[in-house]
Amino acid sequence: MRFLHETLPQRIRFASAEAAASLASEIQVLGSERVMVIASESGGRLAQRITADIPVALQHHEAVTHVPVAVAERARAAATTCRADVLVSIGGGSATGLAKAVALTTGLPIVAVPTTYAGSEVTDVWGMTEGTTKTTGRDPRVLPKAVVYDASLTQSLPIATSIASGLNAVAHCVDSLWAPRADPVNAALATEGIRALRVGLPQLISSPTAIEGRERTLFGAYLAAAAFASAGSGLHHKICHVLGGMFDLPHAQTHAAVLPHVLAFNAAHAPEAERRLAAAFDAPDAISGLRALHERLHAPTALRDYGMPESGIVPAARAVVAAALTLANPAPVSTDAISHLLRRAREGAEL
Repeated sequence: MRFLHETLPQRIRFASAEAAASLASEIQVLGSERVMVIASESGGRLAQRITADIPVALQHHEAVTHVPVAVAERARAAATTCRADVLVSIGGGSATGLAKAVALTTGLPIVAVPTTYAGSEVTDVWGMTEGTTKTTGRDPRVLPKAVVYDASLTQSLPIATSIASGLNAVAHCVDSLWAPRADPVNAALATEGIRALRVGLPQLISSPTAIEGRERTLFGAYLAAAAFASAGSGLHHKICHVLGGMFDLPHAQTHAAVLPHVLAFNAAHAPEAERRLAAAFDAPDAISGLRALHERLHAPTALRDYGMPESGIVPAARAVVAAALTLANPAPVSTDAISHLLRRAREGAEL
């Protein structure tokens, strides 16, 4: 056995119903005195509630999907004007993403308080969209210094959104097994993440407000993101970033619909990863395991339901191939192959 593994430096606080206290402790550790809180407009009330005990200089509630460049520029200007010394993001991937966009140019530290299973809070990956193009990159400045996990904050998340977000976490696990920096440590995190998600996500349907299922799912999402943060972005995420930028598709639902088709595309070319996934899904093979989970969760299956046009298949495939040129993907990547994959994902074809 021979590998090189990098663990990103970050502190994790995981405690249900303790978000406000955990956040106050983190702000004290950092010695911050002027906090800029970043959330969506809909998440503003929650943000105000759990930041009541910290020195808030500004509540900035403009986080939106895919982080448009104009939105990022306004947030950066606001951070300068209010003389923020720390950013606190509260919400899903949009809030975390906007905080990262600010940190990228200002160097301000981030404390993330996630309310979904997106996982962005554990990675050093940033993304912004201009027009129909989404640009992503990696930078240590955007990695949150600390993450406050509180499963009770996810209890108000609608079930459909919870399921899509949780399947996004499953996608992090799957991609981590053949991403550019895949290694045995990432594989261990990813497979344990799938086990937690496989058990936790169905509990959300049977008992939507029960904390046990929420905690298990949130823990699985953290393991998934930790694996993904180290392993890097594989073909699945390259596809989803292209689709999100080109067609403004919803992030989590896109991941849920695309994942089975990427797994089917790669599985035969990555037998060791396939065996690991099958064991994690507790299934005869990885594809049937993921399919069974999708069916149990009534997961999103067709990209056309979210606005992807048929005319966009080939242009998207070309963009994916261009984005994936440096990937050592298990299966050969070509415009024809990705067009076929996208066509099946758009139609929600059975595997």
